[in-house]
Parts: sequence; structure tokens; C-alpha cells
Amino acid sequence: MSMATDWAAVALPWAAALALTLALAAWLTPRAWWRRPNLRALAVVAAGTLGLGSLFGALAGGHAAPAAAPPPPVQAAAAAPAAGADYRVIDELNLRDGTGTGARRLQVLAAGTRVTATGEARQDWWRVRARVDGRNVEGWASSLWLRRADERHAR
Repeated sequence: MSMATDWAAVALPWAAALALTLALAAWLTPRAWWRRPNLRALAVVAAGTLGLGSLFGALAGGHAAPAAAPPPPVQAAAAAPAAGADYRVIDELNLRDGTGTGARRLQVLAAGTRVTATGEARQDWWRVRARVDGRNVEGWASSLWLRRADERHAR
């Protein structure tokens, strides 16, 4: 189906709904409502067009909404950190047992905590090790909250 055909298939049910709404509103409502613009008239036209447009679109085979645009190209994820590289946490950071915010939280690392990368990465999630309260912990952290340990912190 061409772009012009897609556009016509989407626009036709809505144009028909608007025309039918205006005709029904002129026939079924008091003439005084239409002498000057008012919110009541706008509500009648909007509700009628929305209701009838949805109905006509569904009856026309589901062409009531434009086709979704293709997703934007995915950028390549940043390279995995070098194993043993040191990083600094820039704000409180959840150390998790897996990637993603749905993974169980193991520990909250305070801002300024130094972590060491294991070299394993999955997209923006890096596996890191840290020493917290005298014990070693290892888990997954969002790389968005990490900066190289030698990078100056600007405020």
C-alpha cells in the first residue's frame, strides 16, 4: 500500500464522521446553539467526530489510526569497560543481581564509592565489584551513574 493510499484510508473515515456529525448536529440540536461559537457546540462536534470516526475506522478494517513509523535505528552500545578499570559512583546507585531495574537490589552504593569493572557488560549495564562496609560485593550497575576514577568531578 502506498503512502497516499494509507493517508486516504485514514482520512476518509474521519472526514465522513465529521460530515455526518455536522449534519446530525444541525438536524437534532436547537438552531440557537450554532449562531456563534461556544463550548457546547465544540463539544458536540468533537464527541460526534471522535465516536463516529472510531466506529467508521473500525468498520473500514482498522485503518482509523496511521501506521506506526519504523523504529529509529539503534545505536551501538558503548564498548565494555576494561577488566580492572576503576570507576567512581556519581550519585546513589543500586547494585543489582542482574541487568535492568527489575532485578533484585543487592546494595545501594553511596556517591563517591569506587568500583572496579569486571569487564562484563550488557548494553548500559556493567558488572562491577566494590568494597562496602568492609565486605566485597559484586553485581550489576548502570554505567550511566559511573565515571572514570581519574575523571574530574565538575559541580
